[in-house]
Amino acid sequence: QVQLVESGGGLVQAGGSLRLSCAASGRTFSSYVMGWFRQAPGEERVFVSAITRSGDTTGYADSVKGRITIARDNAKNTVYLQMNSLKPEDSATYYCATATRWAMTARGYDSWGQGIQVTVSS
Repeated sequence: QVQLVESGGGLVQAGGSLRLSCAASGRTFSSYVMGWFRQAPGEERVFVSAITRSGDTTGYADSVKGRITIARDNAKNTVYLQMNSLKPEDSATYYCATATRWAMTARGYDSWGQGIQVTVSS
């Protein structure tokens, strides 16, 4: 099972940017679809974005389209989430996860990172 470690979170003002990274252990990173999810206190974990194994196809939740970009570097076993024009409602714990096939729900993902906090102040 792959190990995932997120980094790059923190506190940012509304309108600002953050780039999250998710580093994966092991040699099989390129065999996984990678996804990002977020969970606010008291709410369920929701889909943010996903990217195929090769990186040629991406998907986004409607709430983040045009503001967030997912990318991956298979040579570095890392997936990124560039977040621009952040809003207070983007505040949540962000998780990266692996899947063996394309999915845009948490149920489709197998391994999860520990999560990282993103807080956007108004």
